[in-house]
Amino acid sequence: MQYLWQTAARNPRRKQEAINARLDHRSPLVFDTRELGRRPGALKRVSRSAEAPRDLGNEVIGVPEGAPIELDLRLESVMDGVLVTGTGRATVKGECVRCLEPLERELDADFQEMFTYPDADARVREADAGDDAEDEEDTLFLEDDLFDLEPVLRDAVVLALPMQPVCQDDCPGLCSDCGVRLADDPDHHHDAVDIRWAALQGLAGTVKDGEKDNMGGAEAGVDEKQEK
Repeated sequence: MQYLWQTAARNPRRKQEAINARLDHRSPLVFDTRELGRRPGALKRVSRSAEAPRDLGNEVIGVPEGAPIELDLRLESVMDGVLVTGTGRATVKGECVRCLEPLERELDADFQEMFTYPDADARVREADAGDDAEDEEDTLFLEDDLFDLEPVLRDAVVLALPMQPVCQDDCPGLCSDCGVRLADDPDHHHDAVDIRWAALQGLAGTVKDGEKDNMGGAEAGVDEKQEK
């Protein structure tokens, strides 16, 4: 079942299969359109708070499972179905891709989707007989005057999320040498050593040590002469 939801955005047919497989009038993301009475032009506004489903986001940021999503919908009856327009508001959480610090922000996801009456399908096919089969696969259908908003909401949220979220626009990230968060220590740096001179620096250190030894021996000789 979870596989159906994960592939819905890439495959419209699986999107419809997911709707049919999960449709349940008790779900907070399932809405009833019977009050519209199939009267073209009839309107209904719905506001509802629902819990976020699992995996509502991408790899780095998303809406935590069970977090509240505030939904404001406008249901409009048209000739062949119900046009659903709305906004989902939720708090998304993730981590900065530069410094890996946790971040949190408010997200508004707008969407609009047409849900077609099942008996209108034949009329649509006859009128659009010359169209590609892909158009039919993209069609979402009402079932017993109900529709499931979850796949539509999922697509809208994922598209509204940043692919590369950052805690602030000028986040400097982490030190590539030691992993220190640079925003906490703006003066942090490491002395760069050119590997081409590393051997010479070692040789210079050896020479200095030798000079110290020679100086020590010379001082000892002077002391011996003074004692004599």
